[in-house]
Amino acid sequence: MENYKKVRVEEKPVELPFSSLPTDIIEMKVKDGSKIRNLMGFAIGKMESENVRQILFSGTGKALGKTLTCVEIMKRRVKDLHQITKIFYRQTEEIWESIVPEVGLDPLTVKRNCPSICILLSKDPLDTAEPGYQAPGSYDSQWLQELKVESQGPKRKKPGLGRGGVMGRKQHRPPGGRGETSKQS
Repeated sequence: MENYKKVRVEEKPVELPFSSLPTDIIEMKVKDGSKIRNLMGFAIGKMESENVRQILFSGTGKALGKTLTCVEIMKRRVKDLHQITKIFYRQTEEIWESIVPEVGLDPLTVKRNCPSICILLSKDPLDTAEPGYQAPGSYDSQWLQELKVESQGPKRKKPGLGRGGVMGRKQHRPPGGRGETSKQS
């Protein structure tokens, strides 16, 4: 590849995986370099207003984790949001051309499939039969139930205590410090 340079990157257009979205829906396109503070300031401000009922978060590649973080922050700040998550691949093509055209190297086309995610959050109920649906508060109740089960488990002893050992306790040294012998007069 040292004889080639990247000329352009083409991203193939992909339809949103949701059918019948309103035309005025707010779509938050999360990029790898996006600041979560900026994204959430805008999104939370819109969702807290009465006239916005739905918001769509989307991210591709390295921005997947940041997209999920934004959605989780939104669900904690704006209560009772219904969620549908769709995962798919977005295809990109990289066009590489020879640095020295006289050599006779052919241009290369590299096709990549990047993972993508779209998450629809809605104040209104969504189709519960839709794959990827998550009801409001369903995660919190599951999490609280798991914590309750864990807290009822057997109590463990603190390590190093018991059986009369000195492990975990400070060992007393003889006077005079480390490795020094005491002087006798």
